[in-house]
Amino acid sequence: MSATLFPVPPVPVVAVRGESAGYPVLRVFCVGRNYAAHAAEMGVEVDREAPFYFTKSPAHVVPSGVTVPYPPGTEDYHHEMELAFALGAPLFRASREQAAAAIYAYGCALDMTRRDLQGQAKDKRRPWDLGKDFENAAVLAEMTRAAAFGPVGGQRIHLTVNGQTRQDSELSLMIHSCVDVLVHLSRYYHLGPGDMILTGTPEGVGPVHPGDVLEGGIDGLTPVRLTIGAAD
Repeated sequence: MSATLFPVPPVPVVAVRGESAGYPVLRVFCVGRNYAAHAAEMGVEVDREAPFYFTKSPAHVVPSGVTVPYPPGTEDYHHEMELAFALGAPLFRASREQAAAAIYAYGCALDMTRRDLQGQAKDKRRPWDLGKDFENAAVLAEMTRAAAFGPVGGQRIHLTVNGQTRQDSELSLMIHSCVDVLVHLSRYYHLGPGDMILTGTPEGVGPVHPGDVLEGGIDGLTPVRLTIGAAD
């Protein structure tokens, strides 16, 4: 049956540097507390034994450069600058070599967060959906093929709000590497093309307000930019 009862929105597509076709995003996995200093500023311990995850709906992905409204239901809307990577091959119960070979491209991303709602969920031991998975909560910049970017290591990751530095760290400080994440995640999911993974944020997260302009970068990647509009 091909007919639908209502119009279905298109799958979000992220531009890839040097490619005429874009990368369709089917799932978004996010790694929590993947930098020790960020975990400390959140008042929690890091889990060095294994990564943990939350998800964002593909419908909530927006491209870099947009203006989004200040979201409803929050008074503490935060930025989180992250490295994202996309898969280009099927992956299940992967070895480290298979995981590394499956990474198609890397990009800059913003994991926008309703921090007060996330905090309330934590206090009640409930899921983070209201705090993490909402309209315009995942901002993705143009991606760069993995071969062109090279190994993930000491690249600088940083973010400014209205020109003032908020976050400034290095990718080498991630607790769980991209390969570590894929090896672990592939034990629980049949991964493949269309899967996007956000790898966590360094310290320095904080609130943003209507009128703020966010600009984030990672050495060797296209920057990500977001403007916060008036509240809905």
